[in-house]
Amino acid sequence: MISLSLRTFSTELCSFPGSYGYGRNSIYYYFALICLTAEGPVFSSGHDLKELTDEQSQDYRAEVFQTCAEVMMLIQKHPVPIIAKVNGLATAAGCQLVASCDIALASEKSHFATPGVNVGLFCSTPAVALGRAVPKKVALEMLFTGEPITAQEALLHGLLSKVVPEEKLEEETMKIAQKICTSSRSVVTVGKATFYRQLTKDLKTAYHLASQAMMDNLATRDGQEGITAFIQKRKPVWSHS
Repeated sequence: MISLSLRTFSTELCSFPGSYGYGRNSIYYYFALICLTAEGPVFSSGHDLKELTDEQSQDYRAEVFQTCAEVMMLIQKHPVPIIAKVNGLATAAGCQLVASCDIALASEKSHFATPGVNVGLFCSTPAVALGRAVPKKVALEMLFTGEPITAQEALLHGLLSKVVPEEKLEEETMKIAQKICTSSRSVVTVGKATFYRQLTKDLKTAYHLASQAMMDNLATRDGQEGITAFIQKRKPVWSHS
């Protein structure tokens, strides 16, 4: 299970910008992407509620939410794609984590919920990511009732990219990861940044930003290598620049 305590958030906030290789705390760094996964029946149950009682200072509790928000925002700002591989229950900030990732795969047995309302703490921060991933009325039903939705429902509403049998989850995740790893890192980085930048803009501004991004892409070494390789009917040799 991915524990979303302040200690975990602080650790991951420091580790995200690091070099490629293998990380800790259920975060695996591949050649050109990051995959978030967990062992056991729970992907993530969200915050450690013991950190949110009156035994902790107001400043400490504020730091918990601020650090959580920074980690979620960093997922979108990070230069490589970040994939969630879910094989179990993802609730509250755990559901927020899934909603924040670029790609999310789940097994058929997985469920997703924002049950904070049932313990007197409305899932307001998870709602930020959830409300941007699924339709408003779906998000509000989850937030008002706290009831979980199935993996198939999460797929239908846009919270997930794909749902597969449990025994196929690792294979399907690796298939997507390996495909991404065949591309130029610099091209993927430009594409990801541009995608999120244009989402918040009006249509005209979005096309302007995207057009400029494509011009910048063409000016890179890999931009020209890819086109040349296609014309010459050969595989591109990426320099990742």
